[in-house]
Amino acid sequence: MLPNGRVERTREEKVGRLVASITGVYLVLLFIIPILLVSNTVPELSGRANRIDYATLDGWGSWGNQNNGLNGDIGHNQEEFGYFSWTALNPVAAFVYSFGDLNCHQKSERSWEVNGNQLAVCVRDVGLFLGLFIGALFWRSKGLNRWTVRDSFLSVFKDEQISSLYVKDRRMIAMVLFLSIGALPIGFDGFYQLLTDYESTNPIRLVTGTLAGFVLSWWFCAAISSKTMDFVDSSQVKLPADARLVFKD
Repeated sequence: MLPNGRVERTREEKVGRLVASITGVYLVLLFIIPILLVSNTVPELSGRANRIDYATLDGWGSWGNQNNGLNGDIGHNQEEFGYFSWTALNPVAAFVYSFGDLNCHQKSERSWEVNGNQLAVCVRDVGLFLGLFIGALFWRSKGLNRWTVRDSFLSVFKDEQISSLYVKDRRMIAMVLFLSIGALPIGFDGFYQLLTDYESTNPIRLVTGTLAGFVLSWWFCAAISSKTMDFVDSSQVKLPADARLVFKD
């Protein structure tokens, strides 16, 4: 019998394995693709987050190739570094760089370069995917479905370690605290950089991205794994300190 009152944790392992597989594959491709591409295929980039900037050399999705940085704070003179179009790459490489183009600003000064090719996402996003991968493995190893998201989230700890949270009913506070510890550093680093003259460093971006990715993956896996259908009813759920799930009308 498992600590949550069930005899198996197939769902929890499956969720963790799936999330780890998806994030892990993309994380590996971020480094493998630049190595496999011809050197200097991907020049220094500087686009916008949540926009398509480097799909084509001109026309739709070519904002990054239009030298917009000459007249503003976003972008740079792409002609100086060489033009780039991910639609000209092989399908796998195009997927990796198109995903990065859509989701990341791809600023060259905040990104790594491998084999003369800039990675598809910035260092902070590399950390984010690393954290997502580690968090999913963490959940796959320790997570349990305990009916509610907050109880499932805290299930990675031994019951005796979190008994006081159940005696005093501080489970929600504890979950929010862990999420805040992971998310606040990336928010502070990013916004402080945006609002002041402070300039973060790539090691700090990597660490803050990894922390945020870890807690996000931990919470996401817990949320997906929290299924009431795995129990006959709430009374079957075992919680630390002999607590019971009681739902108010």
